[in-house]
Amino acid sequence: MDPNEPFHFISDEEVQEINSALEEGDLFKATERLSESLNEIENAPLNIAITGESGSGKSTFVNAIRGMDDEEEGAAKTGVVETTKVPIPYPHPQYNNVTFWDLPGIGTPNFSPSIYLESVEFSRYDFFIIMSSERFRHNDMQLAEHIQTMGKKFYFVRSKVDSDLHASKIRRKKTYNEENILEEIRQNCIDSLHVGGINDPHVFLLSCLELNKYDFNRMQETLQQELPSHKRHVFLLCLPNISRPILERKREALKKEIWRWALLSCAVATAPVPGLSVVCDVGILVKEMIKYQKAFGLDQYSLQKLANKFGKDVSELKSVIKSPLVIQEINKELVTTLLTRGPTGVLMAVEYAASNIPVIGTMAAGSISFVTTYWMLRGFLKDIAEDAVRVVRKALDSSVDPLFPNEINSL
Repeated sequence: MDPNEPFHFISDEEVQEINSALEEGDLFKATERLSESLNEIENAPLNIAITGESGSGKSTFVNAIRGMDDEEEGAAKTGVVETTKVPIPYPHPQYNNVTFWDLPGIGTPNFSPSIYLESVEFSRYDFFIIMSSERFRHNDMQLAEHIQTMGKKFYFVRSKVDSDLHASKIRRKKTYNEENILEEIRQNCIDSLHVGGINDPHVFLLSCLELNKYDFNRMQETLQQELPSHKRHVFLLCLPNISRPILERKREALKKEIWRWALLSCAVATAPVPGLSVVCDVGILVKEMIKYQKAFGLDQYSLQKLANKFGKDVSELKSVIKSPLVIQEINKELVTTLLTRGPTGVLMAVEYAASNIPVIGTMAAGSISFVTTYWMLRGFLKDIAEDAVRVVRKALDSSVDPLFPNEINSL
């Protein structure tokens, strides 16, 4: 285990504050600072700007990446003509701190990068996605250059590649090769951007109607690498569960968090207040288990949306879930029951008794609390990640889809 893993998303300065508090024996201060750091990560705001010429599919992309259909309540308005006149915020339906901004099209006669960026409040956004349904034009490149000079990241998305492939299949009946055609489209975009003065551009080929295909996973990987750590975490959790790689990355990100919550549980358990650690453990477990349900799309809301999207019955999706705990309503009563059963119940009883013994007892209680929280979360995360693969594979009817192979033990 990496000794720094519990602080994976915490800054060096915050780690130093926590260590100093512990060295001074101020457990309350250390616990308070760690709790603040965890909450800051959970609630970090993320604002993503989607721009491009009218008709490039901006609004459809905003809906797709939020896991929504165009006709759903709260969806971005789509159409064959420009429907956005001012920046419109579209919060993620389950992560209110994540907002996708549908910006006005840049293909207007009066377009000017500086005026445009000023009018859409440039400083608000963490990064920009510039979309085009054909080749990228002069306006796109002007905007990218201006964004770059102002110190922000930008990425190019070539949308509607499914339409290009369909047209090519009709025209090239004998020589059609999907991989070659996609590479031609990608290289054409890169070449045109090079001519326009954009060096080493990030270009991703997407179909907003089939977001799980083409370059979506590669785009997600790139954004995850380039965002600040706390923003990266938030971005990953809000992504739609459309491929096995995304599910696996979510599990890895959440697994790294377990150490921090177990550490917080341990810190609280060392406080000389009988019963406080048990209450804290229950609170942490409820909060994190609900978060896992939401992240993997196995809460009732997400399951119903998935069923509707693919014309399934919710019961059909639930039929492949092996862990009954995964789809139960997670609340204090359920978690308390789990904690008081079997070996875990014995540990919690010992922890409560130990917390009444000064110094040595509270140290023992801290160790027990750490182990209990860690293994409960780790076990639940393993189960829900594996069940998520089964559910999405069932929704897609993709028992042979390479993105959802039958082997899931590696999760």
